[in-house]
Amino acid sequence: MSKKKNLEFSDKYNDRYSKNYLNKHQKSLRHRLTSRREIAMARQALKLTGNPQKVLDLPCGAGRFWDMLAEDPKRILFASDNSDAMIQTAKTMQAPEVAKRFTTFQANAFEIPMEDNAVDHILCMRLFHHIVKPEDRIALLKELRRVTSKYVTFSLWVDGNWKARQRMKRQGMRPGYHGYVNRIVTPRAVIEDEIRQAGFKIIKYYDLLPVLSMWRYYVLEKNN
Repeated sequence: MSKKKNLEFSDKYNDRYSKNYLNKHQKSLRHRLTSRREIAMARQALKLTGNPQKVLDLPCGAGRFWDMLAEDPKRILFASDNSDAMIQTAKTMQAPEVAKRFTTFQANAFEIPMEDNAVDHILCMRLFHHIVKPEDRIALLKELRRVTSKYVTFSLWVDGNWKARQRMKRQGMRPGYHGYVNRIVTPRAVIEDEIRQAGFKIIKYYDLLPVLSMWRYYVLEKNN
């Protein structure tokens, strides 16, 4: 597979959608609590990996993690997204003193325009649950491995919880299902094998709400 790749869902992130995406995470108590919990887990991941000083937020979306990433005044910060509209929303909707800390650039996550080992840690939130094909997930993990010198934290939907069982039942996503979807539940055993294939080891994982939620956050260390 060519490393340069556009996923089918990526074209929807225009200016209007980008602003709606930011509002979605603020519009209800459930969304606000989920977002707060995600940010707390990302903060834990940074602490666990020794407070890395060069961090890439990819995809950065509307900048939900920027306040947290900027808490360390010495941290060098980069942010990228496939959608320039998302980047512009982040830059205009986040506090100016926070936004100016970030070097931003538009990029396809499968071909990041940075040198090998350019950053200490990559935060890759809410992307992998869109990636249906195993070979694409492995390719993305390998590109993240190239750019980081040591650590990656990423999130996705996994099985083994109540929400995943309900979703798979509702959508008919049984083994052998081949219809197009733009968000999927990935079996834990599958993604953990792909992590190893891509050259990482798992340091820790966090579940958003154990037993209930599909969201899992893996903290990875690069194998040398």
